[in-house]
Amino acid sequence: MFNSRKFGRDDSWEGVIVKKSRGMLDGSNMYHFIELRLDDDETVKVRISRRLWKSIAVGDRIVKRPGADPAKV
Repeated sequence: MFNSRKFGRDDSWEGVIVKKSRGMLDGSNMYHFIELRLDDDETVKVRISRRLWKSIAVGDRIVKRPGADPAKV
């Protein structure tokens, strides 16, 4: 099972992309998500920007540092 969340500005995590998805949850806006397997084997679903979503693929490594946006490594 996984937890779904939008990351906070001060959050920090690192993991490998397991799945990409997107959807119109409210009927008018497209939201982009990735499912990550973190280094501690926990799986989380995180909302990310469209630009980052389009530039990554399953198997890529993503890092989120406090005060910064997630980035592909």
